[in-house]
Amino acid sequence: QILYLKPPWTLANLLKCYKKHWMAVFGYVVPRSLLSTIECLSKHLYADKPFDSSTVHILLQESKKLLHAFSTRSDYNGVLPQAYAEVTKLCETLGEVRAALVEQDLSEDIMVLSENAACEKMEATTPSLQSTEEKELHPSFHVAQENRHQEIWSVLEGVWNTMNLYSIELFQKLDPSAVTMAAKASFEEAFLGLQKLLAAVKDIREGIGR
Repeated sequence: QILYLKPPWTLANLLKCYKKHWMAVFGYVVPRSLLSTIECLSKHLYADKPFDSSTVHILLQESKKLLHAFSTRSDYNGVLPQAYAEVTKLCETLGEVRAALVEQDLSEDIMVLSENAACEKMEATTPSLQSTEEKELHPSFHVAQENRHQEIWSVLEGVWNTMNLYSIELFQKLDPSAVTMAAKASFEEAFLGLQKLLAAVKDIREGIGR
């Protein structure tokens, strides 16, 4: 009788009801700090602009947070676990899509670098004729390329540091006199780490090959 909006509800109706009755009702069932989650969902789901992948990721994470909070009260006849599973599946799908896009961008950057190398050889023997528009594009292009180079360098540096770490572990196992009192990984952990390292190096080699 006192509901702000009566059923049947749309998602927009539910979010409005959440906000209207939050302090008097829902704040006693789940943590009151989750009001920020309700406001985030309401703000983005009904904004007159398309989503980017980052916004979608945030919305899915906030939805999982809300569903998890209500799951401590009840499973709502099995509906809530099913909803949580679907949102989790969407998170995984989004992660796969974003990873594929990153790989595609990296491949395109490698192609661009190859094309640039060929162009530089041609430009060495021909005059440079550039329009004003083309000149304006160069700074942002170089910034993007520099960021990509830093990202690749960071990955390679991580592989190198990991290789050094496990090399130290192996030499300490082979030479007992070099063993210190510090805790070290077991043979099994060192072996598994090397297996992961081999897989990472193989992926890098295949990427360079592509």
